[in-house]
Formats: sequence, structure tokens, C-alpha cells
Amino acid sequence: MEGSFQLLASLMCVILMGSFVRTKRDTTRNLLNTELHSAPAQRWSMKLPAEVSAAAGEAAELPCTFTHPHRHYDGPLTAIWRAGEPYTGPQVFRCSAAQSSELCQTALSLHGRFRLLGNPRRNDLSLRVERLALTDDGRYFCRVEFAGDVHDRYESRHGVRLRVTAAPRIVNISVLPGPAHAFHALCTAEGEPPPTLTWSGPALGNGSAAVPSPGQDHGHQVTAELPALAHDGHYTCAASNSLGRAEASVYLFRFHGASGASAIALPLGVLGLKALLLLCVLAACASARRRLEYPVTRDASPRPQAQESNYENLSQMSPQGPPAAVCSP
Repeated sequence: MEGSFQLLASLMCVILMGSFVRTKRDTTRNLLNTELHSAPAQRWSMKLPAEVSAAAGEAAELPCTFTHPHRHYDGPLTAIWRAGEPYTGPQVFRCSAAQSSELCQTALSLHGRFRLLGNPRRNDLSLRVERLALTDDGRYFCRVEFAGDVHDRYESRHGVRLRVTAAPRIVNISVLPGPAHAFHALCTAEGEPPPTLTWSGPALGNGSAAVPSPGQDHGHQVTAELPALAHDGHYTCAASNSLGRAEASVYLFRFHGASGASAIALPLGVLGLKALLLLCVLAACASARRRLEYPVTRDASPRPQAQESNYENLSQMSPQGPPAAVCSP
């Protein structure tokens, strides 16, 4: 009986050990499968900064690097940069590289200010923008295309924001007439950050705030109005932001008539002055024409003339020979 019990216990141990070994083997296989599936596979991706900032007139660099699912690719490729929107935005730069070539030949560079800094063969599409203007402010997207399958191309979805900063600059200032002989002034300035506009002038003091004109702000430009100019004089518009300040001025002078008679006399006086000037011009033209028709010549110096005499040449009246003697008593 005791031997049967020992045999049963041995069998139980063998069964438990086999189950343990099988469980460990399955667990090991599952772990290996998990590691194989969780290993990061190479795929399409792009890496760009969220924002790049630069001042107007300078240059900016837009970094862009990418990965692709190929272990090695040396076929033809194309690098593209767009502005505004991904996939459909206008292209500002495009270059192409032939098979196995490290040189990406530029096919498009908007205004000649966009230049590739990176090497697409080394997964670098970084771009340089020269001579920045406020109109360059916006979002840019990089794209790479491999020859062949339609899936061998990739473009960034969010892109990089290029922020162009600039000190204020007043682009227009003017005084315009309004109803009932009233006048108002307009001032337009540009800059980034958008500048704040203020007016100063007669009866306004210094630093009086201007009234923003509705619907007149366009991107980096701001327009402000001075609604009523009640006094003649010198009005100044000032634009300022964190990078600087700019000013421009206009002068307002209105003619104030003393009475209705003076108001009539003024245009009559102007007409009389114009008539007088016209007469002077006509007289000058007539005098010039007369000189052309009758030129004045100087008198020639008188030639010497033979003098007339009352006696005759005696040598012609008497025969040749000695003259006769004359006796006088």
C-alpha cells in the first residue's frame, strides 16, 4: 500500500513538472513574438520645429529631416517646399536629384530667395530663405518624392511657422475732405508685432489714441482714423511696437473768408491776375515776332567821296608849254 502511494506521488510530480516546462516554453515563445512585433519598424516620418523667427531683411533657416521605409535608396528623388497649406499650397522651392547623385538640381526658387541647405540623400531637406519680407510670414511644408510607387512620397502635415518680425513703418498718411466742409485724417502703418497708432496735434495733446478704422487692417498693416480735424495746424501719427517707433506728419490749413464779398473777390482777383499774365505773354510774343520780321542792321561807315570844286583844271584848258607871262601895269 505504501509503495502504491509513493508511485502515485511520483507520477503527480512528473505531470506537474511537464506542465511547468510546457508553460515556460509557451511563455518564452510569446515574449519573443512580442519583442519582434514591438520592435520599431522604419517608416515615413518628418521632423520640423514648431516655429522659426527672424527679422525682416535678414535670412531664416527652416529645418526638415525625414525617415523612409527603405533600407537604402539611391534612385531619383524630388524635394519640394510649399507655403500656406500642405499638399495644395503653392510651391516656393523644388529640386531633383538623378539616380545615385548627391546633387539636387534646383528647378524652382521663388524670386531666387529660396535655397536648399540639406542633402536629400542624407534625409535632410532644410531650406534657407534670403532677404525676408513681411509677406514671407506664414507656414511652410516640406515634401520628398521617390521615383516609383505612389506611396514612396511623404509631406509634413503641420509644417513649420515662419514668423517675420519688423519695426513699424508708416506707409500712408493723408487728410481727406468730408461732408459739411469737415476733414478727417487717416494713417496706415505696418510692422510685426502689429504696431499701435496714436495721433497728436492742435487741441489733441500728446499721445491721444486714434480710432481704428473698421475693415482696414490687413495682416501686418494697421489703419487708424482721426475723425474730425477742428483746428488748422500740424498733426502727427506715431506707430510703435516692441521693436521700434515711427512718425509721420500732415499739415491742415483752411482758407477762412471774412464775408461773401471777399469770397467773390478772391476768384475775381485770381482771374484778373491770370488775364494780366496772359496779356504779358501775348505782348512778349508779338515783340519777338516783330524782331524776326524786321531785323535791325547797323549803318555801314560812310565811304570817302571826291569833293566837288568850282574851278577847273587849268592844265586841261591851256596847251602844254610854259604859261604866258602876265604883265601888270
